[in-house]
Amino acid sequence: MSNNLFFTASTFTASTLFLAGCNIPHAEEKPVKPNIIYILADDMGYGDVSCYNENSKINTLNIDKLATQGIRFTDAHTSSAVSTPTRYGILTGRYNWRTELKRGVLSGYSKALIESGRMTVGDLLQENNYHTAFIGKWHLGWDWHVTAPDNWQSGQLGSESEPEVDFSKPIQNGPQDRGFTYSYGFSGSLDMAPYVYVENGLATAIPVDATVCVDEKGFWRKGLTAPDFSHVDVLPHITDKSVQYINERARNNQPFFLYFALPAPHTPILPTTEFLGKSNTNFYGDFVLQVDDVVGRIMAAIEKNNISDNTIIIFTTDNGCSPMANFAELKEVGHDPSYIFRGYKSDIFEGGHRVPFILSWPDKVEGGTQSDEIVCATDLMATVADLLNYDLPDNAAEDSYSFLPVLIGNEYKSPIREATVHHSIDGRFAIRKGDWKLILWPGSGGWSYPRANEISDNMPGFQLYNLKNDPSEEDNLFAENPGKVNELKELLAKYIELGRSTQGKKQDNEGMDNWPEIDWIMDSN
Repeated sequence: MSNNLFFTASTFTASTLFLAGCNIPHAEEKPVKPNIIYILADDMGYGDVSCYNENSKINTLNIDKLATQGIRFTDAHTSSAVSTPTRYGILTGRYNWRTELKRGVLSGYSKALIESGRMTVGDLLQENNYHTAFIGKWHLGWDWHVTAPDNWQSGQLGSESEPEVDFSKPIQNGPQDRGFTYSYGFSGSLDMAPYVYVENGLATAIPVDATVCVDEKGFWRKGLTAPDFSHVDVLPHITDKSVQYINERARNNQPFFLYFALPAPHTPILPTTEFLGKSNTNFYGDFVLQVDDVVGRIMAAIEKNNISDNTIIIFTTDNGCSPMANFAELKEVGHDPSYIFRGYKSDIFEGGHRVPFILSWPDKVEGGTQSDEIVCATDLMATVADLLNYDLPDNAAEDSYSFLPVLIGNEYKSPIREATVHHSIDGRFAIRKGDWKLILWPGSGGWSYPRANEISDNMPGFQLYNLKNDPSEEDNLFAENPGKVNELKELLAKYIELGRSTQGKKQDNEGMDNWPEIDWIMDSN
């Protein structure tokens, strides 16, 4: 691999004339920055990608091909076991629980979570002359034009009523205000109203009717739906938009960043006709294969435009697989979306936040590489900054570590991360350092056993696992290792107190008062 971080380019004409004896110097060689495409699947498990699961019954040919062309991380994690918090971490490099969102997810009407003035990956790249685009599922809140704000208060999913919105007015504090030159997508998950496309801040059509689907797999909540919005066509439609964007930007010398956030295989589980029955598992498996096809289409667009060598493609997911995939059906055919790991979406256990993470960059990353380095979804921002030799300010990317040295083969001190903090849908914490993981709660922190109402007095207050020896988190070593428990608990308390887990000046967290999950950590022993 080249020792230079970027390609260099000079004009062919100047070089040719110089070689012919003309007194014309070489044009100044300038670094060519790589294009970056970040593909984020929704509710897709570690074991749903066949190159991660030797027992997989779902054959993800395109994602596997991406892995053969790049590097596959085996110990990659999201900062949360659910959607909104993870997406916040991806774009800001900061843990979600430092915001007002201490648990749960936002709804399709929620106000913007990313604070005004907070740097995002998009902002950073715009400052470095990138054209930036968001396409797909936002789920970080944006501010609709609410006509009766005094009668409505923004909240989390399930805690708010539907506001009156003037959809003819532009949204505020959306992707266009958070670092994206172009944006096209929808506000929440495809089971959350309103079902409206928004392009560059404006709805593409005004919703006039309310639709609902209560089928177990095709489920979506009742809500306003625009006439140009069809749930089953969303994934193909936004894929077409992404391919179109790549085609357009490939004709321009300006580097680009595409954040392509898929709504699948999250509910509603709606594979199109060509994928029905293709996996020989169930509807969910078919939908995973449609996601795999989307990845293949993006790869094909890059290859067709002859920009593969200097384009970084990242594929990952926002959390583990959801129970809506129907684990009983999948078990009958011998498929486990969580592979060997305990739990699933929502949980503090590994199945909730350990995810596939594959990166391809043919010019710099050797194909077929595997890394066991622990990385987190929050690490995108520091890695991009490192790539561009950009100095991040102290009040940005507080929980982001650069994994660039792993990619380009430079010597580095492992582990890159001192420790990683995990978070569940109920707001429960775990901290991982090396082989050791401390869960600061007796249960799953989510939807698997033991849920909050299933915790008994005879259960240990905390859970400590050695993931090297016990990746399935079956043997709680809490009682035998009080020193390790105190070490990890104190490190988490330090991260909370400092407002960051990286080096830098102390920063503030929001919503610190009346935070019961933190009280539990500080009061329990």
